[in-house]
Amino acid sequence: MRLILYRRYRYLPNLRSSTSQEAACVADPEDESPTESETRSSVTRGIASLFLWNQVLVIASLFLAMLGVNSLMAEVTITKVAISVFLLLLAIGLLIASADFFVEGAKGLARRIGVAEIIIGLTIVSLGTSLPEILISSQAAWEARQNPCIAGAADCATDFALGNIYGSVLVQITLILGLVVLIRPLSVRPSWIGRDGLMMLFAVVLLSVFLLLDDKLSRIEGFILCALYVCYIGYLVSHREQIRADEFEVIEEIRIEQERTLDWTGASYVVMLAVGLALAMFASERVIDAASIIAIELGVPSAVVGTTISAVGTSIPELAVALMAARRSQGVAIGTLIGSNITDPMLSVGLAAMINPISVMSTGLFYGLIMPATIACVALCLLFMWTDFKFNRWEGGILVGCYAVFVYLLLTIAG
Repeated sequence: MRLILYRRYRYLPNLRSSTSQEAACVADPEDESPTESETRSSVTRGIASLFLWNQVLVIASLFLAMLGVNSLMAEVTITKVAISVFLLLLAIGLLIASADFFVEGAKGLARRIGVAEIIIGLTIVSLGTSLPEILISSQAAWEARQNPCIAGAADCATDFALGNIYGSVLVQITLILGLVVLIRPLSVRPSWIGRDGLMMLFAVVLLSVFLLLDDKLSRIEGFILCALYVCYIGYLVSHREQIRADEFEVIEEIRIEQERTLDWTGASYVVMLAVGLALAMFASERVIDAASIIAIELGVPSAVVGTTISAVGTSIPELAVALMAARRSQGVAIGTLIGSNITDPMLSVGLAAMINPISVMSTGLFYGLIMPATIACVALCLLFMWTDFKFNRWEGGILVGCYAVFVYLLLTIAG
């Protein structure tokens, strides 16, 4: 359906908690003592409490595990590829968790200064949920600026970044959406296709056209992509009243089930911002390094690593959210995926190109398989939506099959 806002259920505001509490008071006026869970959720926690929060413990565990794996790289007793793959997965996990941490801080600070919840969702959350892809692409562009890619080299950072962008779009629109539809067929509103669906296709095609013109994405072209994305978000903000109803409530139910109702002090939110961004940047650099080692050791272009392992890893949260959302709403599961497929090929790669122009080194692989496969699968997905405004299970099976064929062809061509 609509937007990036729906990608991460746990970021959305508690729209109905106050209403529920009021209803409870009316139903039972004598029971004025709050429950234990209500008391916990109403307490404002300070910086010290962060160290006992499960999310912080997960981030710390991933960080320490990465340091331990890095220490093994010097004295290897198993293949370096195996260690690098494990390090890549740890780095992706740390990147996702740190990005979540950063968004929690940004969202909390915005609330404290009185920013409307829907505006927070359409701006801070829409950017934050794509932060892993944004940081990977930006880090790759910076790496290419420091160490320009050499023609024929396997470890090209910009190829990895582009592979991750196209791979993420492909994974989410075929594998993840296909699995969701196999579990539960989904209905589609025509308005979703006319605006968000076509915008997704336009974003992928425009990026591909820019790259095909001269085998690179210039700073001007990157600026154009970012400007178009800002215009798209501006349009959503100006029509925000049309997107707050059923999907917003469904995602809120999921968020409540996950018990993410903690409140923190302003200083705690600042710590979340600083630590989350620092660790996310650290993790994105480790992702690039690990992917480079894997590409060199296997003798395959780094675009292959970005299109497969990295793309699937950064898309796992979308799979979890889409599966849960599909149980409640006909539209949220689709909206979680379409939204990110607008952000990634426009904002993520656009910002990277503004840091340093992105060149395509593995032209045969990109132009012969990755680009046409991504565009064709996005178009096929929209065709399935348009035919009878419904996703059937057999269509979901075709989408999953398309991704399997793509991976087979990719590995065959890459050798």
